[in-house]
Amino acid sequence: MKRGWIWLRAMLWLAVAAAALPASAHEMSMAELQLRETQRGEFVWQWSAGEKRPVGQDLTPVWPQGCAAQANALRCGEQGLAGTMSVKGVGERYSAAVVKVVWMNGDTRVYTLTKAQPTVQLYGAANDPRGMGEIASAYTLLGVEHILGGIDHLLFVIGLLFLVGFRRRLVWTITAFTAAHSLTLASSALGLLTLRSAPVEASIALSIVLVAGEALHKRDTLAGRWPALVAFLFGLVHGLGFAGALKEIGLPENHLLVALLTFNVGVELGQLMTVGFCWCLWRLSARWPATQRLRTVLLYMIGSAAAYWSWLRIAAVLA
Repeated sequence: MKRGWIWLRAMLWLAVAAAALPASAHEMSMAELQLRETQRGEFVWQWSAGEKRPVGQDLTPVWPQGCAAQANALRCGEQGLAGTMSVKGVGERYSAAVVKVVWMNGDTRVYTLTKAQPTVQLYGAANDPRGMGEIASAYTLLGVEHILGGIDHLLFVIGLLFLVGFRRRLVWTITAFTAAHSLTLASSALGLLTLRSAPVEASIALSIVLVAGEALHKRDTLAGRWPALVAFLFGLVHGLGFAGALKEIGLPENHLLVALLTFNVGVELGQLMTVGFCWCLWRLSARWPATQRLRTVLLYMIGSAAAYWSWLRIAAVLA
């Protein structure tokens, strides 16, 4: 019994920490480095403005061998911007750094660096021959990082687990959610569907409130009878949230569909990791009946945190 109460307190503290996270928890921390070619082998570069302090205080570009930076000018000589580039500090304050190169002919190339993939190969010209493998790897990792860092999305998934339980229909519920957010993610990323981010984020928070409330009902409700339908409808909204993050990251012009597909695969991998972790906790807590009392407490905490986010995000819409 004593060990059971230890698990009870540990899970309670975890819930408190999740509820205390800010309303912008769905967003990724991204930094963008822009380089514009002025003449052959010469560029001007700058970081995009940071929210609270200059990005340059946290991130330092390491230019390809043969390139020399002086203030905001970069000179690479006749070989051009070619070689291996990295950014020191990625994975600490910023989860990813986006390097955007604008060439003299107007072409643009976007490269994404993360802690797991800290370097990128530049080829000195607009005709970037990066292979699909490199892009697929980068965007899969970004998808995983985004879903695991998006606490509001994870709370919605956890709310679905409380609503459905680890039963056969959970497969259909998760499948419906996946299909829905994959649909709107692709539509928005390809420019077929456009919505303002503020109403989308407010709707995501409200979806968590609804699912938490439905999971608290002891009687059979519409959401309890048709959880896959609820998951599909709200999955459409969550997909727009994913698309907003992907828009901040940027998509490469070459292999655009590969980047879009693998980002979505990364999101699904992160989602499955979450479900698997929750299943392990559920199996573990089954040994100590005392932990079952925590279900109602967790649902109220999830709903309260989401309601708080909802007020903040609705206020942002009306502002």
